[in-house]
Amino acid sequence: MFRRYRSKRMSEQSSDFDTDIMHLINLTPMMDILTVLVVFLLITAVFISITIEELSVPTASGQNAVSMPNFAIEVIVRRAGLEISNGSVISDRIPKKDDRYDIGALEKTLLRIKSQYPEKLDASVLMEPDVKYDHLIEVMDAVRSADVPAEGNGEARKIELFPKISIGDAP
Repeated sequence: MFRRYRSKRMSEQSSDFDTDIMHLINLTPMMDILTVLVVFLLITAVFISITIEELSVPTASGQNAVSMPNFAIEVIVRRAGLEISNGSVISDRIPKKDDRYDIGALEKTLLRIKSQYPEKLDASVLMEPDVKYDHLIEVMDAVRSADVPAEGNGEARKIELFPKISIGDAP
């Protein structure tokens, strides 16, 4: 008799416990929040754009060393300004103007170098550790192409300079 009573009582308690838990866990508000969150993420995903910069890694193959001229263009980004070297000797120094890098002077210098070496397509951009990332992107854009004003109507056109860019740490 005691066993029947005990088993009956245990089954009543467990059923009461199950219904109490079901009342405590209400998933409707959580589903509402997740639905709103998914809609919000889908709407904002349209406005996010990702830009990928293609970089080339310098290789040590023998074929490239023979076919290319023995001239390496290096643009070194320092805190004091920009330096342009041919791999060993610094040919030009462009100091900062009003605490900003002189990108216009860099483009003019690179246009002059491109006119001397028209077949050259690669260049290296070397940075000091404390230089901001935004400055690296500005310099890379200037190394990749330059705006040249047209003679007739005065509108600027883009000229490709050195599209194959390698980056690294400044010496």
